[in-house]
Amino acid sequence: MDRSLPDYSRLRPAGGKRSGKRDRILNVFLRQKGHLSADDLFDAVRRDEPGIGRATVYRTLQWMVEADIARKVDFGEGRSRYEASYRHPRHFHLICTECHRSSEFLSSDVEGLMEEIASARGFSATRAVVQIYGICDDCRTGKKTAPIDGATTELVFARDALRLAIATERSGLEFYTRAATLTKDQRGRAVFRELAAEEGHHLSVLEQRYRELTAKDPQLESRPTFLFFKGAASGLFDAGTEQLGGGGIDDARALLIGIKCERGSHKFFKRYGERFEDSEGKQVFLEFADEERAHLDLLIREYRSLRQRQGWRRTRRGTVAGKSRKAAKAVKAAKPARSARR
Repeated sequence: MDRSLPDYSRLRPAGGKRSGKRDRILNVFLRQKGHLSADDLFDAVRRDEPGIGRATVYRTLQWMVEADIARKVDFGEGRSRYEASYRHPRHFHLICTECHRSSEFLSSDVEGLMEEIASARGFSATRAVVQIYGICDDCRTGKKTAPIDGATTELVFARDALRLAIATERSGLEFYTRAATLTKDQRGRAVFRELAAEEGHHLSVLEQRYRELTAKDPQLESRPTFLFFKGAASGLFDAGTEQLGGGGIDDARALLIGIKCERGSHKFFKRYGERFEDSEGKQVFLEFADEERAHLDLLIREYRSLRQRQGWRRTRRGTVAGKSRKAAKAVKAAKPARSARR
């Protein structure tokens, strides 16, 4: 996959000067796919740059790890391998002890647990490595499946990011469609209908984007899941839709439920989008976070407007009722006076 490479020209080893050889090694490394050993990288460099020695390649690899350009991983083969950090989402590995193949995944539950532990200990984590060793399905059953590794990770990541966004749009469309039928306030009903229409439009755009992505790889649909986000897998508005069906929901409550759903969706996609390295999956998350923020702002404005209108109506009813009570008292007080004149 052709891609523009980042500008690492300002990065230097501690106390080092700019090196043309290092820059060429870096360029070769960033264009490789999968997990490379030091010898693999040396062979790739020598094909393009015969004059670069093995020791220079090894020193450059160490510098790339320290500069967070490359990640060092161990698959139990007796040697280290390296993968690029750039445009490659942070992830964990499943490693087969028989065929030594790795398959990549990312789990919000695992990340959340690590953050919770680090926070409880007052520990400032800079990086984490999670590697699960065992026997893969292929070695156990003899069947062949396409792994998630190296070059395929970005495509699978984008696929799963789009799946999460599509699930959220579908649940949002159902939520706002139902809310529009329950809302009595005319303005609130119009807002819910507007949001339902937007969700429907965004859904069609995301589904088309998904079709274009899967066309790039005939095996993409069948590749294993990369992103494990239990709470978002079926859509972040499902709980809100259930609340609407519980009965006793007035207009203000429906808006508050929508606000809660949109706020949770915005935080979810923004939080994880900002953690990912530059990639199409990251772009999907951040774009969706912006859309959810716009919906959140609209709902908050409408909720405040509804409260103001309700307060004005209550004040007006109170004023009219007060005048009516005064008039009734005046009439009551006047009746005995007329009788006395008779």
